Amino acid sequence: MKNIPISALIGLFLTSLYFLAALFAPMIAPYGMAEVVGDVWEPRSSEFLLGTDQIGRDLLSRMIYGGRTTIFIATAATILSFTTGSVLGFFAAVMGGWVDQVLSRFVDLMMSIPSLILALVILSSIEATVGTLIVLMGLLDSTRVYRLARAVAVDISVMDYVESARLRGEKLGWIIFREILPNALSPLVAEMGLRFIFMVLFISTLSFLGIGVQPPLADWGGIVKENKEGINFGIGAALWPAVAIATLAISVNLVADWILNRTTSLKGGRG
Repeated sequence: MKNIPISALIGLFLTSLYFLAALFAPMIAPYGMAEVVGDVWEPRSSEFLLGTDQIGRDLLSRMIYGGRTTIFIATAATILSFTTGSVLGFFAAVMGGWVDQVLSRFVDLMMSIPSLILALVILSSIEATVGTLIVLMGLLDSTRVYRLARAVAVDISVMDYVESARLRGEKLGWIIFREILPNALSPLVAEMGLRFIFMVLFISTLSFLGIGVQPPLADWGGIVKENKEGINFGIGAALWPAVAIATLAISVNLVADWILNRTTSLKGGRG
C-alpha cells in the first residue's frame, strides 16, 4: 500500500465513495426516493443541488438511491457469476473428457445467443424483481467467466504441484480450491472488475428499456429513461446517471489494474 500509484488511489477513493453512498443512502439523501419536493425540472440550487426530475423529485436523492440499487444488483450478480462460472470452469478443466465437452458445448450454445436479447425474452415472460434480475444476469454472465476460468485452469492443471496433489490422493475439492484457485486469482480479479462494470451497464440498459428495475425503486438506467425528454429542452437531468456510470467504470478499472499488477509482481517475487 505504501507504493500505491496515484491512479489506483483515485480509483480506490471514487469506488469507495460510490459504495459508501450506496450503503448509507437513507442517511445522506436529502429527500426520500419518491418524494415530490418541487416543480418539474427545476434548475440546480442550494435546495436542490442537481435540480429536480420530470415530476419534481430531488435528482440528487434519486441518484443516491439509484446508485444503491444499481451497485447492489451489479455486485450480487457479479458474485453469482464468478462463483458459478469459475467453479464450473475449474471442474471441467480438472475432470476433462466428456464432462468438459458437455459443459463447454452448452456454454458455447448459451454464448451464441446475445445476452441482452435472451434477457429481454426471459423478462418479458416473468416478473422483473430484484432477485430475478440478479439470478438472470449472474447466470447469463457466468458463461464468460466459465471460458476464462477453464482456459486458466487447463494450463494450471498440468503443473507439477497439481500432479503431485493427484498422486497424494487429494480429492477434487482440494485440487480446485487449494491448488488451482490461488494460482488463477490474478486474471480472475482483473476480469471481475470488467464484469462488474458490464453488470452496471447491463442493468442500466434493461431499466432504460423498461424491463429492468421497476418503480418505485430507482436506478441509474431508469433515471435516464425518465428524464431523456428533457434533453430536447436543454435539461441535463438524464446526463448525471451517465456521468456516474462512467466515473464508476473508470475507478473500478483503475483498482482492478492495480490489483492485477500487484498480484503478478508478488507471484514473480516468490518465483
